[in-house]
Amino acid sequence: MKTYSIALIPGDGIGKDVTAAAWTVLEAAVKGAGLTLKGTEFPWSCRFYKETGAMMPADGIATLKGFDAILFGAVGWPAEVPDSVSLHGLLLPIRKAFVQYANIRPHRLLSGVQGPLKTETFDILCIRENTEGEYSGAGGRVHQGTEDEVAVETSIFTRSGVERILRFGFEQARTRRRKLASVTKSNAQKYSMVFWDEITQELAAEYPDVEVTSYHIDAMAARMVMSPESLDVVVASNLFGDILTDLGAAIQGGLGFAASANINSDRTLPSMFEPVHGSAPDIAHLGIANPIAAIWSSAMMLDHLGEKEAAGRIMRAIEETTARGIGAVPGRDRTEAITAAVLSALS
Repeated sequence: MKTYSIALIPGDGIGKDVTAAAWTVLEAAVKGAGLTLKGTEFPWSCRFYKETGAMMPADGIATLKGFDAILFGAVGWPAEVPDSVSLHGLLLPIRKAFVQYANIRPHRLLSGVQGPLKTETFDILCIRENTEGEYSGAGGRVHQGTEDEVAVETSIFTRSGVERILRFGFEQARTRRRKLASVTKSNAQKYSMVFWDEITQELAAEYPDVEVTSYHIDAMAARMVMSPESLDVVVASNLFGDILTDLGAAIQGGLGFAASANINSDRTLPSMFEPVHGSAPDIAHLGIANPIAAIWSSAMMLDHLGEKEAAGRIMRAIEETTARGIGAVPGRDRTEAITAAVLSALS
């Protein structure tokens, strides 16, 4: 029997509820499939920060290194801890330490879910560079608190970093409809984004079977609304990918349906899987958080681990649940009711 060791980091707010739901579904999905999941929960969160002065212990990365994968809930409680502290103290260090350079976010309408667009026939895979670019953390502030205060934030784009995320996108396109959209703003950012465009064209020569189109970020935002069915795989920098994938979540019915994976492609270090929606402090403890994004993320985790049959069972159960209208409308059904429906569909 295969055993996978999974680190569970529920985090803040609704992260706790949706992680619990996803773990319950995971355990049901692998039951009788010759698999065992061993989960170890860590309390790292904004509350942990308030108690200890750190989002995770000094040996947190070393602790996580021994796991096969990480299932993450959400991070953030801005009323108590600034987002710049919580994000840079937990999520970003994990992504960078484990070289999870590819952030994968699927955008399509689940059965029974109505999006805000006229069309329902889109299936977009957004791939966001995850470890450098605009979120590199290079910069600083001087003359703080004076009228001469200056803040500098420097984006870092390396040839190896840009090439590997684009190559990852090309490879994903080969498994789908063989169309790749590369997103920049090279008309305004004449160094970093022209650099990205040039590497895109260099790699395109290695993938003659993939149709490549370059878009500016503003044009891509419009296309995702006006003609999403024309898109297949979309690759963008850390910032642009972050923005586009929230737009992707909106057109697929809301953040409650937006799953994601932070991938270490050579599998030498653990990958991390998380819903996109964040901690949602305004609805935390109300019991109405939609766990589907977290459950979908858990299916992506099983797929990454090579357990495609179990992953497929979860996705079919999600589709059956939303097709019945359960969990299909944000805020209408309680977390436990949606979870129970997915479990019923699994059985």
